[in-house]
Amino acid sequence: MKIGLDAIGGDFAPIAAITGAKLAIQQLPDDASIVLFGPKNAIISEIESQGIDQSIFEIVDAPELIEMGEHPTKAMTNKLDSSIVQGFKYLKEKKIQSFCGAGNTGAMHVGAMFTIKAIEGIIRPGIAGFVPKESGDFGILIDIGANADCRPDVLLQFGEIGSVYSKHVFGIENPKVGLINLGEEEQKGTLNTQAAYQLFKLSKRINFIGNIEGRDLFNDKADVMVCDGFTGNVILKLIESFYDLMIRRDIKNDYFDRFDYEAIGGSPVLGINGNVVIGHGVSNEVAIKNMIILAYRMAESNIYHKIKEAFSD
Repeated sequence: MKIGLDAIGGDFAPIAAITGAKLAIQQLPDDASIVLFGPKNAIISEIESQGIDQSIFEIVDAPELIEMGEHPTKAMTNKLDSSIVQGFKYLKEKKIQSFCGAGNTGAMHVGAMFTIKAIEGIIRPGIAGFVPKESGDFGILIDIGANADCRPDVLLQFGEIGSVYSKHVFGIENPKVGLINLGEEEQKGTLNTQAAYQLFKLSKRINFIGNIEGRDLFNDKADVMVCDGFTGNVILKLIESFYDLMIRRDIKNDYFDRFDYEAIGGSPVLGINGNVVIGHGVSNEVAIKNMIILAYRMAESNIYHKIKEAFSD
């Protein structure tokens, strides 16, 4: 199984990317290999400087870089020899089973949408985040930024997609799906969430448990928590800030340590014809390692095929 990595994407690339790839390959099963996309000479130079055996990686020369501030659609069109474009090309051609990177988030999303494309029947793919539960497990929060505004039927699909992911990757047989709202009552919320509630009630694909509030994020009331990308992104950034606050105050706590983005690694794009994980731009080697392992787990579980099967009914 081949996992593709954008070796030049992210604030600390290529050092963090190469180090993270080395750490990941030490933990992955023997059937896994890592394909590095980026300027070949720069990658080889970094591999040599770290004293790594070059033969453990496959390198695809992609000399162009999509900068963090570039317009994603223009960059994907104009920089065909960039690491992100080449990575998605390999993923589309099934030369790799997953692709991940911590570079330009917009370009990663555009690549997922227009190179790999949405699964037939999916209105809008979503980006999933992971919320540490007090029980020790993780819940899925979807969407966390791909779609700032969502129609009710899109919210319903997020619940269905998240439920499939939770079942096949987290091993939860009948995931509980909750709709994030400002109250538990059916009539609460915006016109969108009120309409979505009615669709959720009628769905036979999910185990809908009703509206959930912000205070339910960290308990076991729901395994899959659904919201629009605007709300989800605010929640995710707030969760990340908890860990930063603890560190600044020199407070150590096992539970809050799980709020660290490094431990999670990245966010999967769900609802597309392939396995894609988007990492944080400031990812260090630990975050890169965990991003690669997450990408492997997605490929191993064959998750996008499972989602595809669910929407072919």
